[in-house]
Amino acid sequence: MILLVKVILAHILGDFLLQPNSWVKAKENKKALAWQLYAHVCIHGLLTLLLLFDITDWKLVVVIVLSHLIIDYVKLKFQTENSKITWFIIDQMLHLSVIIFLGLYWQDKEKELLELLLSNSFITLTTAVLFLTQPVSIIMSVLIKPWSDTISNEKEKSLKNAGKYIGILERLLVFLFICTHHFEAVGFLLATKSVFRFGDLKESKERKLTEYILIGTLLSFGIALLVGLLSVYLLKI
Repeated sequence: MILLVKVILAHILGDFLLQPNSWVKAKENKKALAWQLYAHVCIHGLLTLLLLFDITDWKLVVVIVLSHLIIDYVKLKFQTENSKITWFIIDQMLHLSVIIFLGLYWQDKEKELLELLLSNSFITLTTAVLFLTQPVSIIMSVLIKPWSDTISNEKEKSLKNAGKYIGILERLLVFLFICTHHFEAVGFLLATKSVFRFGDLKESKERKLTEYILIGTLLSFGIALLVGLLSVYLLKI
């Protein structure tokens, strides 16, 4: 497992700490013609080789370098100005998937990985996490639509989709706290959100907005609590 950690560390260093913004912009502008792209993947290979400290793992390094080059090229080719965030997530997920597969394969752990992915615990947690993201956002938007329509002018003053992502993050945090039995952290999170919202509500002096935020917050926290408690119960069966 230490091999896997070393390869992930090499990726973190190469993708986030040793890649200047000027290289990122150059790759976006010139794509496959940018020398920075090839320098970037070579740095990944060198870091991986140094951290592994074993020349016999050169085949693993070659596969990581080639896969990194292909993934980065696909991202640069198809991403647009409006889809940078989406492609960034896809890019990192693909890199991480390749790293995990290769790291476990090189240590003959692919059977353990398959057993983990098919285990009841993994399926339960994955289902819960996925449900708390976009599905709950859609459910909540339908449930509170009669009230959201009446305060549309207020919503236009906020960042685009900010409320949606804040809701997803808070539900995932509540779920994490419930699964790790830190119920006091849920209260702290709710209190923190209330403090930040208090100023907005005080300035707006709008009763509809206050009630709308309370409904949305309690509904979001309530769903996350129920999903968390249900997941904990299922994991014990």
